[in-house]
Amino acid sequence: MKILIKNGTIVNEGLSYVGSIFINNELIEDVTSDKEKVKEYACVCDEVIDATGLYVMPGVIDDQVHFREPGATQKGSISTESAAAVLGGVTSYLDMPNNNPPICSLVLLENKFHIAAKESYANYSFYFGANNDNIDQIIKIDKRRVCGVKVFMGSSTGNMLVDNPMTLALIFSQAHVPIATHCEDEKIIRSNLKAAIGKYGDDIPISEHPNIRSREACISSTRKAINLALHYKSRLHILHISTKEEIDMIRVAKTINPKITGEICVHYLWFCDKDYEYYGAKMKCNPAIKTEADMYALRSAVRDGIISVVATDHAPHLEFEKDNLYVYAPSGMPLIQNSLQMMLELCKNGVFNIEDVVDRMSHSPAKCFDIYNRGYIRPGYFADIAIVNYNKDNIVVPAYKCGWSLFSHFSTSVVHTFVNGTQVVKNGELTGLKPAKELAFNR
Repeated sequence: MKILIKNGTIVNEGLSYVGSIFINNELIEDVTSDKEKVKEYACVCDEVIDATGLYVMPGVIDDQVHFREPGATQKGSISTESAAAVLGGVTSYLDMPNNNPPICSLVLLENKFHIAAKESYANYSFYFGANNDNIDQIIKIDKRRVCGVKVFMGSSTGNMLVDNPMTLALIFSQAHVPIATHCEDEKIIRSNLKAAIGKYGDDIPISEHPNIRSREACISSTRKAINLALHYKSRLHILHISTKEEIDMIRVAKTINPKITGEICVHYLWFCDKDYEYYGAKMKCNPAIKTEADMYALRSAVRDGIISVVATDHAPHLEFEKDNLYVYAPSGMPLIQNSLQMMLELCKNGVFNIEDVVDRMSHSPAKCFDIYNRGYIRPGYFADIAIVNYNKDNIVVPAYKCGWSLFSHFSTSVVHTFVNGTQVVKNGELTGLKPAKELAFNR
């Protein structure tokens, strides 16, 4: 099918300009501002979309999501959460392995690929989960299919805690895919939680969350991961950074080992600890959202390019689970439908410019993970495209299976989304088409 997206404001590779995109089946064939060529393309197209006054950008690539399948599909599934993703302009995602059972074997990993091939609206890859006993599986990962190996550095999630020094040494020295780490020190967290229970009993205030899952827990674990990556010259990607101190460590470490990168999630750029009083356990996540000073430091790190990847850590839970006492309320929140809108609202508030948003959410994730021919609007690349009305109010209707959101409205709206040249969202509604593909990696 041949599609022309004409007269939109294309935001791509640091520039914003009025232009048109000619799509031929799955791929972008041409990007032009030549009016005569646009007329020629219009004559041979099956469909012409007039994007006058709209922003046209490469689809968002979210490098950290928890779509809950298999094992917790009452909260979310690959189908429901990828539907929410494309409604928010997210065209590719990398899904985490802490499922039930955890994806710590190649057989279980292949099963997730099989499910996504049938169910996903957006392009996909999956992390392989490390534990203390599966280095033999890690070294067999197909580096052209699998985005990375997830290592819980001292923070327990199911049976995925990796705390054996010998195992960590083997992973950091032998893994041939990016090592993505969750950095929190479990011993520090347990000590803080014990103290909080001693003080408050069962009624721990949610405001204690950043004191329990403290900055010290994050800093200690991140320092350990960086030291391992420096020693073994590893490809390390530190997830959901939440403190100023971690930014400072990464800034220095990158000068020694440029293969060390990091990610900041949208909620750490949007919220701070002052918001716990209003949102309660609904904004409880791990690592904890911390101080306003941390929020501003993280914004600066994204703006300055010290951290070049912005993602969501999308993690749906049922609303009644979140409306619980602190120790029972699970951590995580649904975000993927609104992550691009959140960043665009921050643009309107002068925090970022729109070219940087496209870089941090599309270009840089593609570069960080060496994703083949995605993340940019270029001839020969897959036509993964989001078209946004920057000045249209949008009432949030959550498409997540969990049925709730932290947000009620935005002043921007995702109008159309294309995945592999197929329109999956039209005028803010799903078309029902599922043209998604496995992501491939240039490794």
